[in-house]
Amino acid sequence: MYDITAVGAELGLPDPEDRFLDRELSWLAFNERVLDLASDPDMPLLERVRFLSIFATNLDEFFMVRVAGLKRRINTGLAVPSVTGRMPLQVMHAIGVRAHELMTRHAALLKDDIGPRLDAESITKVQVDELTEDERARVDEFFAGHVFPVLTPLAVDPAHPFPYISGLSLNLGVLLRYQDSGKELFARVKVPPRLPRFFNVATATDRPVGRDVPARFVALEDIIAEHLDTLFEGMEIIHHSTFRVTRNEDVEVEEDDAENLLKALEKELLRRRFGPAVRLEITENIHPRVREMLKDELGIDENEIYQLPTPLDLSGMSDIADVPRDDLHFRKMVPQMNKDLSLRESSDQVDVFAAVSNRDILLHHPYDSFSTSVQAFLEQAAADKNVLAIKQTLYRTSGDSPIIDALVDAAQAGIQVLAVVEIKARFDEEANITWARKLERAGVHVVYGIVGLKTHAKLSLVVRQEAEGLTRYCHVGTGNYHPKTARGYEDFGLLTKDKNVADDLTKLFNQLSGYAPLAEYSRLLVAPTRVRSGLTELIDKEIAIAEAGGEGMIRIKVNSIVDEAIIDALYMASRAGVKVEVFVRGICALRPGIPGVSENITVRSVLGRFLEHSRTFVFGNGGDPLVYIGSADMMHRNLDRRVETLVELVAPNHKAEIIELFDLAFADTTSAFDLAADGKWTRSTHDDEGNRLTEYQTELIRRHRKRRQIGEEA
Repeated sequence: MYDITAVGAELGLPDPEDRFLDRELSWLAFNERVLDLASDPDMPLLERVRFLSIFATNLDEFFMVRVAGLKRRINTGLAVPSVTGRMPLQVMHAIGVRAHELMTRHAALLKDDIGPRLDAESITKVQVDELTEDERARVDEFFAGHVFPVLTPLAVDPAHPFPYISGLSLNLGVLLRYQDSGKELFARVKVPPRLPRFFNVATATDRPVGRDVPARFVALEDIIAEHLDTLFEGMEIIHHSTFRVTRNEDVEVEEDDAENLLKALEKELLRRRFGPAVRLEITENIHPRVREMLKDELGIDENEIYQLPTPLDLSGMSDIADVPRDDLHFRKMVPQMNKDLSLRESSDQVDVFAAVSNRDILLHHPYDSFSTSVQAFLEQAAADKNVLAIKQTLYRTSGDSPIIDALVDAAQAGIQVLAVVEIKARFDEEANITWARKLERAGVHVVYGIVGLKTHAKLSLVVRQEAEGLTRYCHVGTGNYHPKTARGYEDFGLLTKDKNVADDLTKLFNQLSGYAPLAEYSRLLVAPTRVRSGLTELIDKEIAIAEAGGEGMIRIKVNSIVDEAIIDALYMASRAGVKVEVFVRGICALRPGIPGVSENITVRSVLGRFLEHSRTFVFGNGGDPLVYIGSADMMHRNLDRRVETLVELVAPNHKAEIIELFDLAFADTTSAFDLAADGKWTRSTHDDEGNRLTEYQTELIRRHRKRRQIGEEA
């Protein structure tokens, strides 16, 4: 147990509340950066709409997990202070204030800025009473054929108790009156979640949407509201408004053996639907009686109610963001086949095994195509009669994934296949159970890792019979084996037949499927036993170099950095004169710029069209850099409660490529967000002369295209 107070006193560091940022508020600051992108007038308009949607989706998950966890601890009396000294009630209050501000800004951005700009581009959200006669007929037809049959109005009266409101569902709250007696009633109508959030009434034309063919969207709840009389025939509709509930949807299961874990998780997923409410979103026009009824029935506190203009649930704006207007989107980027996997005279896929036999291959997705590299590696392995075994970790993938299909094909072809499936991957549990069963039915050996630990490492091992004997081919990555997200997530992967890496992966898979608790590794750092200690040793080495008069240098790129031991080690490195650069996408509990503590630390964040997902680490090592890539973020759960791996890169060109990315990210000419000691992020988009700074991801697209062209000309 890391005692931050005692360690701080021993090292002469400030008190915890002065040296760490609150992780929950830091997460909200991350989502505010997403909102900043939606607010950027230089961003393509429909990409701004997409960032509106992403902000809403992110916030939903934050309430379902982080806020729900705080509320649960408060309700159960486990009121342990955070590392910054705040009690859960104080954190909840701060979250409520900040979330209200951000949600209000989010709604206003659509209403006052993005909405009018969409109107100017003939992409319009319209009310039913604004429709033409033809459009109204189209809406009536859509309602009758697709909406009405699946609606279930639920009345509330002495014979009908208040209905259960499922998490994240959008609902109409309707006040009704009997025409004969004048008695008033309440009813709830759930908006069907599997229907389009916004219906485009202009889709009847055969011409694609464009400047001369407008897109006119009607919200699904508005369509239902317009037809309430068909649901409540003979009743007078007094009032209607929309509301939305967010519930605790985090999963907790007690682990035993693998089969019991699977069954326990299936039961827990059913329980998830009935978690306590943690947020109520209501529209500004809600009837006071409906508001009080919802508050009482849901057990919601006043500060957990968010009153907003229509429409609620802006995560559904992704429907509008998908309008096919190339002029309003980012310029299309087609992933390229990695130059080391390319045939010079053909665009056909090369033999991956032959290519990896020649050299280690470093992949950078989505700039390098996933389908022609990692996917091809596993598909070729499944179809290769010389392959004897495939071992694979799976954290998140899709049920229709070619990765799953390749493993099934391999098993059916007689290849021994081991899949280490993490069925507890948050919000993917149900899907993971489904395809884990599919793999089992195909004859794949499916295991669920080590009890008490999530398996988050991204690993593949293929054992192949070759002329000189058995050869093991490996893939170690920073991202999931998910072909769809690989087109939008930035990640690295290493393809290699290096004996040290192969030995490491063999040992680790033996530990995951059997017993090998004392395994030692060569090129891998493996959590929970060795990632934190290995990184702190590398940090200490940079401190020693700086104290001896050399130039210490540390560069870290992660999704989140929260672990206090790692942060304190970086503080000590900064104090010793080591230059520290932290490239973080999400949460950052580290405070840069504290006088005498973190003056040599710079923290930057880049958000853009791709989600920066890779984890990379560079240590100066006195001029001979040590470089690692892997799956581990600097968080307690990753370092203590997950199986994670970092692999050392040894090829000079691979190390140079990672270093070049840090050079670009931290260049003064690159647009980015910079963190100050008070936790505030400042975005730089233009230089002092008003010129637009270089967009990090746009420049990487340009560099990869150029590299590809040079390879083709060689």
